[in-house]
Amino acid sequence: MKMRQHYIALRSALPQLQEQEPYEVTTQELAAALDCTHRNMVLLLQRMQREGWLSWEPRRGRGNRSVLKFLARKEEIVLQEAQEIAQKQDLQVAISYLQAMDSEGSWGLRAQFQEWLSKRFGFHSEVLGERRLDILRFPLPQTIHSLDPASIHYSGEAHLVNQLFDGLVRINPSGETILPHLAHTWDIDKTRTLWTFYLRKGVLFHHGREMVAADVVFTFERLKALAPRGLYNWVYRGIVSIEMLDERTVRFVLEQRNEAFLPFLATNRASIVPAPEASPSSKAVHNGSDRFSYTEFGLQPIGTGPFRLVDREHGVMVLEAFPAYFQGRGFLDRVEVWTQPLQQQLDGQAEQPAFQVMHNVRLSETATEQWQQVRQSGTTCKFLTVNELREGPLTDAVMRETFDMLLNRAEIIERLSGDVIEPADSFWPQSSTSGYPYAAAPDDAQQRLAEAGYKGEPIILATIPQYEADAIIVQQVCALAGITLVIKFIPAEQFKGEERLHADLLLFAIMLDEHRELRLIDLFKSMQLHMRPDTQAILEQLLTDLLSESDAKRRADRFRQIEQLLTAAHSLMFLYRKHLKTAFHPSIRGISLESLGWVHFRDLWFTNLPE
Repeated sequence: MKMRQHYIALRSALPQLQEQEPYEVTTQELAAALDCTHRNMVLLLQRMQREGWLSWEPRRGRGNRSVLKFLARKEEIVLQEAQEIAQKQDLQVAISYLQAMDSEGSWGLRAQFQEWLSKRFGFHSEVLGERRLDILRFPLPQTIHSLDPASIHYSGEAHLVNQLFDGLVRINPSGETILPHLAHTWDIDKTRTLWTFYLRKGVLFHHGREMVAADVVFTFERLKALAPRGLYNWVYRGIVSIEMLDERTVRFVLEQRNEAFLPFLATNRASIVPAPEASPSSKAVHNGSDRFSYTEFGLQPIGTGPFRLVDREHGVMVLEAFPAYFQGRGFLDRVEVWTQPLQQQLDGQAEQPAFQVMHNVRLSETATEQWQQVRQSGTTCKFLTVNELREGPLTDAVMRETFDMLLNRAEIIERLSGDVIEPADSFWPQSSTSGYPYAAAPDDAQQRLAEAGYKGEPIILATIPQYEADAIIVQQVCALAGITLVIKFIPAEQFKGEERLHADLLLFAIMLDEHRELRLIDLFKSMQLHMRPDTQAILEQLLTDLLSESDAKRRADRFRQIEQLLTAAHSLMFLYRKHLKTAFHPSIRGISLESLGWVHFRDLWFTNLPE
């Protein structure tokens, strides 16, 4: 609203005045301050007076000075302006505006804005014409770079992809059973290298076209072309060919038996996307690399999921229920995902925020009495891996063992704090002893380092910017033991590239959920890139044996064997495990969690909401 801007400019021109303090001034002087005409100044004063922002008593006659009183505080008007900008779903501009107007943070405007903003989140019923819309506004403290299943990197992106897309199959929350989804059934030959899927009829994409076999062929050819080094690439690189037997039947031919293939099809990486042209011939979907890379797809995704993206301006993602969803329309009409850094920590707050679903939060004792919590089935495990190929202190096995011994995990956990953080010494919690091989750094740390040949050389630790807090704590704990650690940040989308091989240590995390086996294999495949050739060969054989094993218990034994190999060589060092929680208001019904521990929007419905 330009009028607010004029008031703010006028108030800034007379900073010495207090509210309600009379000030004699001519309209010519005020016009000069705002660089406008006398006539426009009079009109502005009249409108500001009608708004109740100021009092103006004009006095006619040459030499007579009018009396001006400011009634509205400048920061109140600034806050109103920011709120109006945000209501237009231009959140980033609103935040930038506040930062510019309150650069010193003296007004506390950003805190007031956050409090106001939180009240806009949650469930709301709004009337549009004759129709009532049930809307959930959902805060997401991340930036969404892409919603293309082939190029997502962050949990927020993955969560939204799960709302927009479907896969051929899905996995139950325990990770034990693969269930039909876009494919209603499938066949496997005796060699388990030929997989034939039969597609459901009548499944529509968001743009209205029916899904057919050509779309499935295109999806995986596109994935191989666009993400040759992407997540789970070792699975889809093993697809020799994809044959479209008819418009409802697709056959995958695998290079070799791979028991991870079917679970991979249940991940959002394998979400089905529409081919540019549906054709009876599979050749029509891959004649030329340009057919794969429609760059706008990540900004304007089209899937078969329960919600479709209708807008993504200014950091606000607007999802609307897809009426033709093959599993039935959701209860919500619209979900607005506001990607901005909202504080979700409730410790010390007197009141709960107004939005009803919060992910990965810690609640105060008072809040836990009024909110329900679901402890997510998955956990996040943070760990270090050693780059054995880089010449440096950790190339030596004795130094790796010494480093592992001196890395005081108890101190790391103490510095992190939190009721959801606990020790970890395995990717398999049921086999964990909830302890560490070394409880604390020995008193003779300097002597042990000297015996290991360490002379204070800097050890480079690489990680992604999202893990900065962990990296700094590890650096501080290493310093207590006399070890110099230098941190290098690499963007997540580049972390699997060559740049990380210039570091001695890598700090990363893995989500241990129903896709744990896939995630662990992906981790071990990645670790092979910085292992010694002999260890690399041993690990490759163990992974080959694991992927040909159909019995889940025997696969778990193989995983533990690999883990023991790496921890014994001190190439893998566990830091801690973190349990994640989702909190929700008692008015919500239909809570169910997906693989990342996020709520399925399609299942939500609300009742008994307070006025």
